[in-house]
Amino acid sequence: MNKGFTLAEVLITLGIIGTVAAMTLPSLVNRTNNAQYKTALKKSYSVIQQALLRLNSDQGFVATRNTYSNRSFVNSYKNYFKILKDCGLYNCISGSTDDSGTFIINTYKTYSKKRKVSSYFFDDGQFILADGIVILIEDNIASIDDGSSGIGSILISVDINGYEKKPNAWGHDLFTFQIMNDSGKLLPMGAEGTVFDDLNKYCSQTSSDPQNGIACTYKALTDKDYFNNLP
Repeated sequence: MNKGFTLAEVLITLGIIGTVAAMTLPSLVNRTNNAQYKTALKKSYSVIQQALLRLNSDQGFVATRNTYSNRSFVNSYKNYFKILKDCGLYNCISGSTDDSGTFIINTYKTYSKKRKVSSYFFDDGQFILADGIVILIEDNIASIDDGSSGIGSILISVDINGYEKKPNAWGHDLFTFQIMNDSGKLLPMGAEGTVFDDLNKYCSQTSSDPQNGIACTYKALTDKDYFNNLP
């Protein structure tokens, strides 16, 4: 007598396998994507850091907000990249005004994805690299929405996978760094001493602040579980 599985047993087994796969596959895909984001962030940080170091070496002084006039930093900085497209000051990603009078960018959302981000930090130079990374410069900011003023530092933001790819959210695939005005060091925003180092307000899953997510860069680089816990 030949022994084997009945058709019903095979179908039940396939059903169980399919159910388990449906439950686990999205999690595996998500973790793979998160690992890619983490790698891309580290790569982008290295790229913008090396370009800044080369600029400082060639010009013989440290680039800070004090050593460059308004909106002039990008003209020197972009020479150290392989640029696919130069967007001028803001011709790739532009802003508009919402009903509350806040300048916002339609392309990006905050970390919590509750609203669109403030456009104050991206309109002093934009360019796209050959590998798709988007670099956004801010060196002219005088105030922010909560009334603070005198930021006085150059900010460099990077979209690590390009603005045509989602999620397009601060702290997810958009990250901001600050050139410290006292030392010229490039620090991830959210690090101690940077303008936005209040993680409870600027890297929060519940905050509706238009700058929410700008401070997530430091946490993304130092917390090994950061990308597995995105909102």
